[in-house]
Amino acid sequence: MLSRLLLALIAISWPDIASAAELDGRTLGLAWALPFSGMLLSIALFPLLAPHFWEHHYGKVTGFWAILTAVAIAVEAGPAIALDAVVHTALLEYIPFILLLLALFTVAGGIVVRGNIHGAPGTNTGLLALGALLASFIGTTGASIVMIRPVIRANDDRRHNAHVVIFFIFLVSNIGGSLTPLGDPPLFLGFLRGVDFFWTMRYLIGETLFVGGLCLAVFYVLDSYLYRKEGRVRPDPTPDRPIRVSGGINFVLIAAIIAAILLSAAFKLGSVSILGTQIAVENLLRDLTMIAVTLISMATTRKAVRAENDFTWGPILEVAKLFAGIFITIIPVLAILRAGADGAFAPLVALVSNPDGTPNNAAYFWLTGVLSSFLDNAPTYLVFFELAGGNPQRLMTEQALTLAAISAGAVFMGANSYIGNAPNFMVYAIARERGVRMPRFFGYMLWSLAVLIPIFALATVVFFR
Repeated sequence: MLSRLLLALIAISWPDIASAAELDGRTLGLAWALPFSGMLLSIALFPLLAPHFWEHHYGKVTGFWAILTAVAIAVEAGPAIALDAVVHTALLEYIPFILLLLALFTVAGGIVVRGNIHGAPGTNTGLLALGALLASFIGTTGASIVMIRPVIRANDDRRHNAHVVIFFIFLVSNIGGSLTPLGDPPLFLGFLRGVDFFWTMRYLIGETLFVGGLCLAVFYVLDSYLYRKEGRVRPDPTPDRPIRVSGGINFVLIAAIIAAILLSAAFKLGSVSILGTQIAVENLLRDLTMIAVTLISMATTRKAVRAENDFTWGPILEVAKLFAGIFITIIPVLAILRAGADGAFAPLVALVSNPDGTPNNAAYFWLTGVLSSFLDNAPTYLVFFELAGGNPQRLMTEQALTLAAISAGAVFMGANSYIGNAPNFMVYAIARERGVRMPRFFGYMLWSLAVLIPIFALATVVFFR
């Protein structure tokens, strides 16, 4: 249905696409944020309240919100502006975003770690630290796929092992992905908006080491206490086997992904026009590389390796559909945010500003983080990126602390609930399937409130005052 709408818009307005004006956020009221809010609330609530309905109809729900937004823009500003906005968003943001996720998802699904490690406190802490480090280079989803089964096997003889998976979600599925645009979707969206590839590593290394280090320290103390308390209550059910890694070609392909992103930022090769939208040639080559990496990984990785990871295309197809809706419904929201104090979100602008007009970085950190805890952290990042001015050069320099607060809030606080970041619920499902007695939704949040919130409060005092 959405494709038919777009074709209709093309037929009506093709000659005018190149000259279509931008959507003026100063003229839009708060009602324009309803489809975006509806989209995010659908993602947050349907899997909990109506999981069977959501599993079979999430594409229809997504299509409803996207079509509602596109039609509303066409009625308000004309079909040419509506089509221009959708095409611009698709070609410059959505497609590059999904292609990176697709490439990382495919190569990570082709890496399997075999063997058994005994889950003593020191070993577990090392595994979580390794997974957190990997997360910044193969993504939080990729690192979670690669590391969760070895971590569960290492602790399958422990009476208390749910806490290991909970801290895995904290560190590997969230906090660890904060150092590069490969690590977590919000940071790649920042990269697409013009944030330098190495900016996050330079400006978030302190916050990441502080938050991640405290989290690891709390885990080691807790795991040591439980380990001493329980002892070895039964023989390890996983046979001793040496550690082996299969799917090594995918590590080469990860290097190719990183190289393609770095080269796209380093060279300017001109641009081409597609449906009136100018696309940089270097970015087009980057996106083609992501497709090539995906195809090479599928062709060169043995099916048995992917089978061990329970690899299917379902998760990435769901992400692609959901983010298509998110990227369309967020169009008018971003237009309003670009209007700043002249737009309908002026009270939100005031909330993140000090009396003298300077950014309130603590407010940026906590507002981005709290919303990222329950809504998807990628669009939340975009909202506050635009709220802070949306100028990447200014945000990377004179407003660097503000961008750091937004980035840290989006990535770190995705760990506060199972629905804060895509890998969280995936890890939860795998752990339950393997017999780990994981806490339910609110039980998990008690852990995050007890462990993460005090750490984030300390980080606020140290970094974002």
